[in-house]
Amino acid sequence: MKRVIGYRCTICGKEFPFEPERMTCPHCGEKGILDILYDYDEIKKTLTREALRNNRDNSMWRYRDLMPVDERTDVSGFLRIGWTPLYESRQLGRELGLKRLYVKDDGLNPTASLKDRASGVAVAKAIELGYDTIACSSTGNAASSCAGSAARMGLKAVIFVPERAPEGKVAQLMIFGAKVVSVHGDYKATFDLSKAAIEKYGWYNRNAGINPVMTEGKKTVSLEIAEQLGFEPTDWVACSVGDGCTIGGVYNGFRDLYELGLIERIPKILGVQSTGCCPFVDAARQQRPLVPTEENTIADSIAVGVPRNPVKALRAVRDSGGAWIAVSDEQILDTMRVLGRTEGVFGEPAGVTATAGVRQAVADGLIRADETVTVISTGSGLKDVKNALRAAGKPKLCEPALDALERSGIL
Repeated sequence: MKRVIGYRCTICGKEFPFEPERMTCPHCGEKGILDILYDYDEIKKTLTREALRNNRDNSMWRYRDLMPVDERTDVSGFLRIGWTPLYESRQLGRELGLKRLYVKDDGLNPTASLKDRASGVAVAKAIELGYDTIACSSTGNAASSCAGSAARMGLKAVIFVPERAPEGKVAQLMIFGAKVVSVHGDYKATFDLSKAAIEKYGWYNRNAGINPVMTEGKKTVSLEIAEQLGFEPTDWVACSVGDGCTIGGVYNGFRDLYELGLIERIPKILGVQSTGCCPFVDAARQQRPLVPTEENTIADSIAVGVPRNPVKALRAVRDSGGAWIAVSDEQILDTMRVLGRTEGVFGEPAGVTATAGVRQAVADGLIRADETVTVISTGSGLKDVKNALRAAGKPKLCEPALDALERSGIL
């Protein structure tokens, strides 16, 4: 892979050659999360606007030149991940008073979340390196995406989830045939057990917090946003944040396009968390390092009290000139209703958190009315029907007669 030239540690800044199975910095240990470095001059030869216009592969693999997957690895049989719709808002943007608002609906990926992007790259690497089993810890979406892609490509999957994982996501895991370990404890306990088991049994490690190739899959969401907007991204891009890997990938994708000369500026990144679990927001407001936080939110996909990818997340907001914001679970539930009512997009709690953050940022004056915004809806509401019903309520029962319908007050 001559387009991939090596790694750079996000802690010590040291660079070293690319090794396909390298996870973290050999000098800084587990905290030394890595950036993958690309030869942009080499990539410019093939990844151009014209080449993309002529590319009929409507999946994330249209950006393969910006992924650390060997050219000889066949990805033609994978689930169709990516190229999800980018909707221009018809109502919500107007209600908020914004110049333009777009919704990137990544809940329409194969297993209904953005995490399919990372898992597609992980399964490709596992196959490339000769593994027969892939494993990870997850609050739900990374797990189901990993299990789905593994099932499609004939790999075994071992998944560790905290006991609070929503039934919809656990059901996906079971249907996909994964071996599921429901851990009595929080996400940290789940991650620690998965780490120990992966080391003991020699499985491929899909954990996004430490495996650098995961960010390279997630960044394809921003590559798509830019291309779908004619390489003129909005002023802001809003993203929900848990472990920090997704927002780090969003920024990396825009940075890659900027380095390639395909966009003229990097949009400001708005990182959004729930007030029930917001270590990044607390650290930013108090101007201090991250500290462990309780995981007390309905937005399970971003309920990560000890983020494993803090440097990339903090860099995404800082270097883009963006901001951090937190919203309550009540705001998240309300936004589930609002996004569905105004745009027809059904997002799970974590999926709509970015939109809730934009609503708050507009109210606070952080985002101005003359600015344009893209929100990433990271997962489908069908992942968490229990909270969807909390948000929307249950239907009223009506007798099968027209006069009963008129008396019911439903209409």
